[in-house]
Amino acid sequence: MTDVLIAGAGPTGLLLAAELALGGASVTVLERRTGPGLPRPVGLQPRTAELLDLRGLGPAEQLIDGPSGHFAGLPVPLDHGVWQTHHPRVLNRSQDDVEAMLAARAVEQGAVLRRGHEVGSVDVDADGVTVDGLRARWLVACDGAHSTVRRLLGVPFPGRTETYVATLAHIRLAAASELVPGRATHFSQVTRQVEGYWAMLTPLDGGGHRFVFGTTAKQPGRDAPVSDTEVTEALTALYGAETRLGEVYGASRFNDATRQLAQYRHGRVLFAGDAAHIHPPLGGQGLNLGVQDAMNLGWKLAATVRGTAPAGLLDTYHAERHPAAERVLRHTAAQRVFTAPGRSENVEALREIVVDLMRLPDGNRYFSGLVSGLGLAYPGACRVPDLDLTTSAGPTRLSALLPGGRGLLLDLGDHATPPGFTGQVDVVRAATADAGYRGRLLLVRPDGYAVEPGELTRWFG
Repeated sequence: MTDVLIAGAGPTGLLLAAELALGGASVTVLERRTGPGLPRPVGLQPRTAELLDLRGLGPAEQLIDGPSGHFAGLPVPLDHGVWQTHHPRVLNRSQDDVEAMLAARAVEQGAVLRRGHEVGSVDVDADGVTVDGLRARWLVACDGAHSTVRRLLGVPFPGRTETYVATLAHIRLAAASELVPGRATHFSQVTRQVEGYWAMLTPLDGGGHRFVFGTTAKQPGRDAPVSDTEVTEALTALYGAETRLGEVYGASRFNDATRQLAQYRHGRVLFAGDAAHIHPPLGGQGLNLGVQDAMNLGWKLAATVRGTAPAGLLDTYHAERHPAAERVLRHTAAQRVFTAPGRSENVEALREIVVDLMRLPDGNRYFSGLVSGLGLAYPGACRVPDLDLTTSAGPTRLSALLPGGRGLLLDLGDHATPPGFTGQVDVVRAATADAGYRGRLLLVRPDGYAVEPGELTRWFG
């Protein structure tokens, strides 16, 4: 019997597997796919890049800087640097590359990855879960928006159905008009709305383009195949007859449905990523929201498996991550107002006001923190920036002290060990030039959020 079964080997499931194995749990990941799918570009938001840094996954070295983030495609770049981060820009990467990186880490930590296994049955009892004859103490469903686990258990997925279906196509052009963007730039510079069509056309490395488009005309269903003819028609309408399609080398469809589970835990089954929440793909939130779910859940479930978790620790996963996703669902819904084709005069007026607000320092900071994840705080737990430190071993950064997935008691002054300390977290004494943190005693969770040192036993037993 394994400690934890994970359904789904997307970024959420793979990072969760690595975190659980790092925390001492035995983990098996079940994945329907036998190999990589569409090489879909994704943007790693600054907070996601910070979280990967905590485990030495080094996004700053492996990933290429892309355009600044945006809110609803409005023509104001978001300044993430005001949040004191080493990752002030959105980082562009292929989802397949991210999955390969996380799969390698999960297997390195001891997780077992079983590809070509499509979940067929799930039975839950008081002591554990049986999935297709495989027994585990816990099951985490990370199997996407159309979660098989969610369907088999009959868990309701309330929310709003889609109002449109759009197409994502990876294409190569045989010829391009002057309307085709020549380079990757801010989101607002690669969008167009013409003749009932709306689109984003973004140049990619290797000479291809990412073409996202929709139309106010009746659209095929979400699962309908994408034809060269409809891609050609959209290109012609949006970018002129001089723009000619060379080939489509990958295509899929998506919609703007918005849904969220009422509870992320159902007995011995937990849900994370798109299996727990879906929303329109505005502002590049999906992968990031799932990765942050995994970082929050991993250390808590691992401690539960080890038997070292204090009472109620696992329940804080839902208590913290459900409101975080609910916030994303709200702001992606707000972004739909500004990105929908055929905007009314009233929407245009509101758009102008929001643009003015975004140009103010406090307004830009608010929207930047909202989209990047840097502004997220939990009740009683706040993000700690990746501080530059000096220890007895020399210069370092906070992220370099957390690769083992343990909590950290960081003494930046000269403090006594708090009551209840029995070695359940690492202790490091250091100095920092940061005036906001100099002299403080920080209790940092494995996911990079600080809590009050007096709550040591509440979080770490």
